[in-house]
Amino acid sequence: MLKFGIIGCGRIAQRHAEQMMGFGKLMAVCDIDAQKAQALSGMYKAQAYTNLEAFLEQAPSMDLVAVCTPNYLHAEHTVKALRKGVHVICEKPMAIHSADCREMISVAHDIGKQLFIVKQNRFNPPVQAVKELLERKKLGMIYSVHLNCIWNRNADYYTSSDWKGKKEKDGGILYTQFSHFIDLLYWFFGELAEAKAFVTNVAHEDCIEFEDTTVASLRFQNGILGSAHFSINSYQKNREGSLTIIAEKGMVKIGGEYLNKLEYQYIQDSPMTLMDEGKEANDYGSYQGSMSNHHLVYQHVEEVLTKGIKNEFDGTNGLKTVEMIEKIYQAADATHH
Repeated sequence: MLKFGIIGCGRIAQRHAEQMMGFGKLMAVCDIDAQKAQALSGMYKAQAYTNLEAFLEQAPSMDLVAVCTPNYLHAEHTVKALRKGVHVICEKPMAIHSADCREMISVAHDIGKQLFIVKQNRFNPPVQAVKELLERKKLGMIYSVHLNCIWNRNADYYTSSDWKGKKEKDGGILYTQFSHFIDLLYWFFGELAEAKAFVTNVAHEDCIEFEDTTVASLRFQNGILGSAHFSINSYQKNREGSLTIIAEKGMVKIGGEYLNKLEYQYIQDSPMTLMDEGKEANDYGSYQGSMSNHHLVYQHVEEVLTKGIKNEFDGTNGLKTVEMIEKIYQAADATHH
């Protein structure tokens, strides 16, 4: 029976709380908004705190704390929890500066505690099937890869929050909406050597301080070329999250709204046999997020903590995603200036 805590009681915290109860007990929650803290704690008979320091004094009686606060607070809250001697699972993005990610990794290492970064899209059945194809080299040489992310985030999404849409607190659409997709580029193809990029804000000038559209050309360190298109201007709802791989021995495209469907495959020797498409997306009422695979994330967390298996979602994975995002944004800045 693992004992859990949660910092930040917004929408994604509900998902964490549900999963925690399958593997143990939620002991305490913390949010500066007393109403949110009380609402979540009441559902699970947990202790509610509005003061982080008071919450952290209780932290050593927990095994793991989930950090579900706004992007810009992930590093600070993760480091404080680790220093109290508990394992931490941090929501995406790990942080909005790679230097902060490195500090999080360093503290976890020094304290001897596990740091997990949520990467739930890696569990989508089509994504796992493609990963296996690549590991078994069934596609031969990879010629190029093409990522398309076309979602909807309207003005209400931003104006209902005091941090979303703010450059210093949110970071940009590659952090808040699309970091899971960029993580898969890293997981499939490795690190970026360079990027060229353009950004623009065509439909959200009145509610966000950064781009609503990013278009990038990518070259990975292994020489593979790629392209990526990110938009939150999709008409009325999320429409597409897709990845196309063009290779020596075939082509494959996984798509749907969240990389959750096999669109097509033409593979020379051994086509994928596709299983189910996975669970539904995280539904937040007026908008939807990525795939709802937190049950598999927590299953992995439990196995790492109780059986000593390798942590596949450690800080290094989170850092690589943030470094790729920084590289794309830096390229866009260079183009703009």
